[in-house]
Amino acid sequence: MTAAAAFFYLFAAITVASGFMVIASRNPVSSVLFLILAFVNAAGLFVLMGAEFLAMILVVVYVGAVAVLFLFVVMMLDVDFAELRQGFQEYLPVGGLIGAVFLVELLLVVGSWAIDPGLVQAPLATAPSGEQMTNTRALGLVLYTNYFFFFQVAGLILLVAMIGAIVLTLRDRPGVKRQDIAVQNARTQDMAVELRKVPNRQGVEV
Repeated sequence: MTAAAAFFYLFAAITVASGFMVIASRNPVSSVLFLILAFVNAAGLFVLMGAEFLAMILVVVYVGAVAVLFLFVVMMLDVDFAELRQGFQEYLPVGGLIGAVFLVELLLVVGSWAIDPGLVQAPLATAPSGEQMTNTRALGLVLYTNYFFFFQVAGLILLVAMIGAIVLTLRDRPGVKRQDIAVQNARTQDMAVELRKVPNRQGVEV
């Protein structure tokens, strides 16, 4: 067994075990942590296949943003998961049937599956000029040349969606102290400091 095959089995086993623990763990925080572990090991599998760009996206986007966001939301909202689990047995037959179908499909795939050591290599993309380059560079060239306009439109759509979400969730709360930059900049010493003459052996009335 080569080193690449050994790492493949290691990453794959940890990914499957982590995915099982995501649904088997009773603590939602532990489930999110196992989800992060599954993402990291899946990124390792992408690296073995030579798709380093997908591995980087998986770690940066899913682990660095989505999974951490899930973790913060679960820890901050203090959701009553015992109440959410009520009625679980109603959907158990349908869920068991779907799980059995997926299990049969996985067994059929694994039964006819064989590892080719030559596949676990870093493939190179071929440019129109015949130059060999990594898939990250090839994706960058295609994305920022042929599909540059669509890439910018997608960014604008995401920006509008983010602004819309902020506007919809923004609430004007009365009684909340807010900063007024113009008033702070126009503040003088007479406005900031008040000199009061205190008689001897007497306090200051507030």
